[in-house]
Amino acid sequence: MQKLNFPAYQFRFKSSENKISIFDRIRKKFIILNPEEWVRQHTIQYLIEEKKYPESLINVEKLVKVNGLNKRYDIIIFNPNGSIYLIIECKSPKIKITQEVFDQIARYNLALDAEYLMITNGINHYYCQMDYTAKQYSFLQDIPDYK
Repeated sequence: MQKLNFPAYQFRFKSSENKISIFDRIRKKFIILNPEEWVRQHTIQYLIEEKKYPESLINVEKLVKVNGLNKRYDIIIFNPNGSIYLIIECKSPKIKITQEVFDQIARYNLALDAEYLMITNGINHYYCQMDYTAKQYSFLQDIPDYK
């Protein structure tokens, strides 16, 4: 797999039926490894190891209803009170981060009301803080560490 713009992490892998899987420490199971999953697993490690978010507040690949349609978010971090702190959209390193990708996470956020958004393809990372009063977002250098 491609080297990503994250610190180096140790992962558990297994191979069966000519497919390589990577262990997801949040879902507690092996997931078939593809470029997007490679980015997602690095992002999870980054959140836990660098930003110190507790695993118990992280949720991965769950269904969310957006305008009556079933969508799947990549990663969500909850506040301890259950509200949503951060939504993360992961893309394959080959996918360019375009306005369309920002629109996708913005649509998800209509249903989720997160405080922060992150978009990454493993190479480029974008961080935004929402301002619901002004109905806008501002770009950040990074997401805050867990307090």
